[in-house]
Amino acid sequence: MAASRIRRFLTEENWTFAPHERPALPGSPASPEHSAVVRLAYGAIAILVGLTGGLGTALISVNTMTLQGSLGFDPTEIAWLPTVYVMTNASMNLLLIKFRQQYGLRPFTIIFLGLYVLLAFAHLFVHGFWSAIAVRAASGMAGAALSSLSLYYMMQALPTKWRLRALVIGIGIPQCATPLARLFSPELLAMSQWRALYLFEFGLALLSLVAVSLLRLPPTERKSAFEPLDFVTFTLFAVAIALFSAVLGQGRIVWWFEAPWIGWSLVVAIPLLATALVIEHGRANPLLNTRWLGSADIVRFAVVTLMARLVLSEQTYAAVGLLTVLGQNNDQFGTLFVIIFIASIAGVIASAVTLDVNRLTHPVMLAIGLVAVAAYVDSLSTSLTRPPQLYLTQAVIAFAGTFFLGPSLLFGMTRALKAGAGHIISFLALFGMVNAIGGLGGAALLGTYQTIAEKAHSAAIVQSIDPTDPIVAARIAAGGGAVGRVVGDPTLRAAEGGALLAQTATREANVLAYDDTFRLVAVLAGLTTVYLAILLIRRTRRERRAALAKAPA
Repeated sequence: MAASRIRRFLTEENWTFAPHERPALPGSPASPEHSAVVRLAYGAIAILVGLTGGLGTALISVNTMTLQGSLGFDPTEIAWLPTVYVMTNASMNLLLIKFRQQYGLRPFTIIFLGLYVLLAFAHLFVHGFWSAIAVRAASGMAGAALSSLSLYYMMQALPTKWRLRALVIGIGIPQCATPLARLFSPELLAMSQWRALYLFEFGLALLSLVAVSLLRLPPTERKSAFEPLDFVTFTLFAVAIALFSAVLGQGRIVWWFEAPWIGWSLVVAIPLLATALVIEHGRANPLLNTRWLGSADIVRFAVVTLMARLVLSEQTYAAVGLLTVLGQNNDQFGTLFVIIFIASIAGVIASAVTLDVNRLTHPVMLAIGLVAVAAYVDSLSTSLTRPPQLYLTQAVIAFAGTFFLGPSLLFGMTRALKAGAGHIISFLALFGMVNAIGGLGGAALLGTYQTIAEKAHSAAIVQSIDPTDPIVAARIAAGGGAVGRVVGDPTLRAAEGGALLAQTATREANVLAYDDTFRLVAVLAGLTTVYLAILLIRRTRRERRAALAKAPA
């Protein structure tokens, strides 16, 4: 009896559609007409599930230092939490697309959201390291499902003629989660530290589960999609991507050449990925169409999207890192992240309003160019820099981060549809992997560069300090004088003065290193913008030559 009830609950309803309302592809919902109230409800659920998918890991990522202390984790353990999210999230689209095609949207939604709710609830009572890992892994799987649901619900919320704009808005909603997490996480932590964060995450997941249960998506057309080799390919691909993610997430913390497991992970991951690609290359109905993924257009798309995600890490790693070194924390970031949140929303809206399917490269080039300019301005920071000095540049980067994503997705989608509906799986797997790995790789690249630059600047500063220099001696004496009321011994006072001077030297070395990091971002973004401009100029010339060749004599 219980099994039959569960089966009925998961089974999709049978709807009758007009020809123009039928699903565009198996696994995607149909497009019936809705009343204004129903459209509004679909839009509200799209925002809810999109933010739920992003906030789960954002709340952890922006509070790692606080959670490290309250949970009793060391720096390596706390770094595993956002890393594990990417490990499960990056490759899930390979499985989820075919799952939707074969079993429909309803079981897809209920199963993955239900798993997330159960693990988040369990974690309220068990706060050990492995339970935290399990919740983050479930969050990564659910995040991939919720990203798709946000798209589908938003597509139901807008008229058919605006479906592409709905796609842009749906993909942009989860990107607003990180600045939103910065805004209210201090208040949550003040309530009961880590429990408040996990309780909030559980509440969001439960609300999303209730919302999608009450207002279902229109059913899809189903077909037999899975083949036995799909599971072999997915296992190989998922394990390889998980290992690459682990290396990128932990490399700069345990240091790349110090931890033997990093080398062994790469030794295992590379053959696994190669084996998966070889299997797919010879299949009639592959999960990953290697021939199409290896075409010039798609390779260029992957490179540009990866570079965009790398340079956008300027905001999440470099800018926040600089302010943290200068003594700022979440309590002082309030106004800054209000501005970033508003700019992120503005980027989503501007991307949807200005969308032109014939000019999808232009907004991507504009967004990366804006990052180049803003990063260069940030490279002029000093030890006196505070959040107000970064309001404008960080708003520009936040705008660019959501402005580029929709056109980038549509660029690949249009090419996948032209090549055939079967290429959608390959593209969405590529898009999800590039964005997830790109974000993790950006933090790894910038963090490694900043660490190396800090050591170089620190060595240069220390070499230039001469204790016999009257200015240096006066600085040490001033530092010792600051503790003169509590330290009576002149030798200890001098040692304290030297320690304070060393702290100042370390701070200045870090500021110079972050400036170098901003300049690196500016250079990478500038080169990517120039590359896109060259591609556009070449394409324009090719189109003109083709037009002249077709013109009558």
